[in-house]
Amino acid sequence: MALDPDTGKLKWYFQFTPHDMHDWDSTEVPVLASAKLNGRERKVVLFANRNAFYYVLDRATGEFLHGNPYAHQTWATGLDDRGRPVRVPNMGPNEEGIKVYPGAAGANNWYSPAYSPKTDLFYVAVREAGGVYYKGEAEYKAGALFNGGGFRDIPGERGYGVIRAFRPASGEIQWEYKIFSAPSAGVLSTAGGLLFAGTNEGVFLALDATTGKSLWRFQAGGAVQSNPMSYLSEGKQHIAIAAGNALFAFAVE
Repeated sequence: MALDPDTGKLKWYFQFTPHDMHDWDSTEVPVLASAKLNGRERKVVLFANRNAFYYVLDRATGEFLHGNPYAHQTWATGLDDRGRPVRVPNMGPNEEGIKVYPGAAGANNWYSPAYSPKTDLFYVAVREAGGVYYKGEAEYKAGALFNGGGFRDIPGERGYGVIRAFRPASGEIQWEYKIFSAPSAGVLSTAGGLLFAGTNEGVFLALDATTGKSLWRFQAGGAVQSNPMSYLSEGKQHIAIAAGNALFAFAVE
């Protein structure tokens, strides 16, 4: 939603998943950019939603401009002209359990995507994983995580991760770089043409932001589940990342 910063008055809102039955709350980070749609330059919000659809909204009015799937999903046949999902029937939780993509963690989550005006590409660390949704009684055990039931991983199936680069106006994939497991870390693009990302297996890596080619990697020894950041020190650009219980900083030559 968009608020007037002086008064707090609601200017507009857009609901991605009405009557959400799959826990796809929109914790994702919106990105502001400019994009050319139908021959017209628009100030837009780019949003890779947890529900596996990519959205482009006019950031002044909230108007839906474009949307398409950016990860494997089975719950909707597409989006209508207002950006509302056209649902596949009978994909809600049931007593037996039903397999749905994406899973409860979504195709994207809280961690940051990135946009580079240099390459005119939007970058997202994508989760390719599904889950089984069910309804029924949930057992509470003192001291254990309790989510009220409703979701479990698909037995025998391991999700994976992909760093994907999209054209911001169309959502068209330009390149992708596969990683072992569904990520919990953000990405960072730089003016020097690099894209930094991290994996649950402790790898911190740099890709060519234009082509997705692997340029450099570092084994941090702990899961990377944070967002990379960049800063200037003594005239040099540095990149920092938290991995496991440690913070690493690198100078970019």
